[in-house]
Amino acid sequence: MEVTRKNYKDCLNTVYSAIEEADFLAIDGEFSGISDGPNVSALTNGLDTPEERYTKLKKHSMDFLLFQFGLCTFKYDQAQYITKPFNFYIFPKPFNRTSPDIKFICQSSSIDFLASQGFDFNKVFCHGIPYLNQEEEAQLREQTEERRNQHANGVGTPSFISPSSSKGPAHVPEEHKDFINRVIEKVEALFTNAEKTLDLEPCTGFQRKLIYQTLNWKFPKGLHVETVETEKVRTCFILTSLASCVVMCKIMDVIFCEELNDAVGFSRVIHAISKSGKLVVGHNMLLDVMHTIHQFYCPLPEDLQDFKEVTMCVFPRILDTKLMASTQPFKELITNTSLAELEKQLKESPFKSPQVATAEGFPSYDTAQEQLHEAGYDAYITGLCFISMANYLGSFLTPPKAYISARSKLIEPFFNKLFLMRIIDIPYLNITGPDLQPKRDHVLYVTFPKEWKTSDLYQLFSAFGNIQVSWIDDTSAFVSLSQTDQVQIAMNTSRYAESYRIQTYAEYIQGKQQEKEKLGQTTKTWGEDGWVKPHYRIFCRYPQFLFILLYVWPNFCSRGLRKRSISPVQGEQGSGEPLITDGWSHYSYPDSTGSKKMKTDGV
Repeated sequence: MEVTRKNYKDCLNTVYSAIEEADFLAIDGEFSGISDGPNVSALTNGLDTPEERYTKLKKHSMDFLLFQFGLCTFKYDQAQYITKPFNFYIFPKPFNRTSPDIKFICQSSSIDFLASQGFDFNKVFCHGIPYLNQEEEAQLREQTEERRNQHANGVGTPSFISPSSSKGPAHVPEEHKDFINRVIEKVEALFTNAEKTLDLEPCTGFQRKLIYQTLNWKFPKGLHVETVETEKVRTCFILTSLASCVVMCKIMDVIFCEELNDAVGFSRVIHAISKSGKLVVGHNMLLDVMHTIHQFYCPLPEDLQDFKEVTMCVFPRILDTKLMASTQPFKELITNTSLAELEKQLKESPFKSPQVATAEGFPSYDTAQEQLHEAGYDAYITGLCFISMANYLGSFLTPPKAYISARSKLIEPFFNKLFLMRIIDIPYLNITGPDLQPKRDHVLYVTFPKEWKTSDLYQLFSAFGNIQVSWIDDTSAFVSLSQTDQVQIAMNTSRYAESYRIQTYAEYIQGKQQEKEKLGQTTKTWGEDGWVKPHYRIFCRYPQFLFILLYVWPNFCSRGLRKRSISPVQGEQGSGEPLITDGWSHYSYPDSTGSKKMKTDGV
């Protein structure tokens, strides 16, 4: 279902209902760009730490706009999933002169790519749904309450009727006299008929001033004049004193409430997703999560630990299908984890395509006619990929199960871990605990003149056999040696070098930590119960999340969230093979005889 500003109000209850009844939700976003500075290889260095990757994305990606949001809800019913796909067009249109005037940037390659895929930019810029983050919403609520109090306290007084204190007739220029006379005639007629309100025709700012001054002089009591902003123009709304103060306040309350809801706009959908506590599935979804929090909740925290806590407040349960497909038992079966290719491979043996049907009143997607990079379609096939992989896990049960619920313990190892692109030895960002810290004893940090190229580094380390170069910026790079015992030799040979400098990876990390300490930043660690609950100090720094603490987490925890040690983790050092421990130790993969073993309790 395509949703723009034109039909957003009509669709909102349908969206709420779909979220409420769903077993899980799939999301996807389209952006106006990816990086405002570094190229992709520098932005996603293969030896980034999770902190460095987060800092890079926060610095270089958050000034772009998430302008299309795909949501697809999945509900299991009678051996099939019923889907309800939504495709939201989003644009931060200012709703009045005091509202935020958002500035964002575009990346030409991203815009060109989306245009080549048939993306409709007119729907974004002309009919995109506005939004506010939590702080902006709170400020607007204060302004609305202040206006409401002014109306309640000032009804019927001349100072309230008009912003002007003029006691005499206003000077009306000749060219505006006909317009003002028509207004006076309409107002006089208002006192003699049954109507209590009058909407005047659109006018200029100067004409509005003349209306206020003239009516204030001609009708010193008995009128309330209010300027109302519509989609394109500002008009005057007039109410006679024949209506009681209570009635007038109710009318104005309705107007103020509608203005507030219109301004909050698409953020209400994100709030509903968050409050539901449902599993949210995405594909390579780190940027989707970061942009969603940044645009619709609050600016991203500086510290990675705080980002994790905010993420857990907004999305208590998330699952990344790219990470799932890159982890055992799927890694050996799936050769390409890009979304389009993953969806195709999961239709083939040993996987099975899920049985799905589109709910009545919703347009259906045909995967044979790919609509890639439409956010609603991408969310839809992301959900299909999750179902296929989850159901495949059921084949390891005794007896096998064809359907695995989104609440099954079998998929818990993949919860709250976001795939990290191109990092060699840290496959994911662990939202609910400490990140993996692999040994990098074979890695050197090298600084050199700006003129150097990759070939210069290969020549410098030619005596050490095969190396891998990971550029950091124009004057530094990581160099990975094939043998750890070569590190000290390289350090010794470079001791007296003038044009370049070599450090071990441990020295590099130590230097970064010392820089943080100089800036007054401390390294934060996870406590024993860090897996179970959010670190509640986040509500002191971000009080807008207090409602999640009060309403979402108690409901979510009551459904059985508890500390577990299951987690996709790296295999033995140097093997590069991710393993799944603890929660997965109850089963063995099918052997040549087809035997399977697995505990079935609690699935």
